[in-house]
Amino acid sequence: MNAHRIRTLIEQHKVGELSTDELMELLKTLPFEDLGFARIDHHRRMRNGYPEVIYGEGKSPEQAAAIFRSLAAHDGNVLCTRATPEMAQAIRTVAAEALYHPLCRLVELRRSTPPPVGLVVVATGGTSDIPVAEEAALVLESFGSRVERLFDVGVAGIHRLLAHTDLVRQANCIVAVAGMEGALPSVMGGLVEVPVIAVPTSIGYGASFGGVTALLAMLNSCAAGVSVVNIDNGFGAACQADMINKLAVNGRGREPAA
Repeated sequence: MNAHRIRTLIEQHKVGELSTDELMELLKTLPFEDLGFARIDHHRRMRNGYPEVIYGEGKSPEQAAAIFRSLAAHDGNVLCTRATPEMAQAIRTVAAEALYHPLCRLVELRRSTPPPVGLVVVATGGTSDIPVAEEAALVLESFGSRVERLFDVGVAGIHRLLAHTDLVRQANCIVAVAGMEGALPSVMGGLVEVPVIAVPTSIGYGASFGGVTALLAMLNSCAAGVSVVNIDNGFGAACQADMINKLAVNGRGREPAA
């Protein structure tokens, strides 16, 4: 449920297309819907511009499907991250048009697709980092940001990144995803004048400690303008990047890319 939808319902009621009882029935789940095991926040988009997104891990397929169905009844776009194949199958019984992306374990329902705006570059240090980066890219696209993917451009072969300098300098924001020593965001920060969101991944040998080494390296970056999200948190990076991109496009930041 968003402001536009509520305004439409009110206008329909004013002209007699909806009775008072029908309007109350449609609004009765505001501000949240209690499913017993979950309370679905249908007002979130009105408060901060983004709908509630399902975090699939730890939920049963039936729980994920019930939450997905509730959200889909109020919003054109619905996302479920960290979804298992069984979860995706259950969701498709309540939303047949939902798509499952097994690489990044994301289920998406995208009924409304406004023209993408601005530009966010999502880059990875290696191919093994792509699942986390793809989660970020798909979430950004669902939110309406234009995305360019730049995969496998890590510092072990820095010329692979430098070959795309023109592209990264057009972006309003960079999402830099890397495991191992986590050096990519620092390099990106030295090339561009826009925010770089660093995403450490759990990729690496033993002393990477499941991504802690990359996380600490990114937190200690000497490049200006680098911020860091949690390990493997492509979704969190996408939310921050989308906000930055939209601010730029709306004229409250640097000029948007051509």
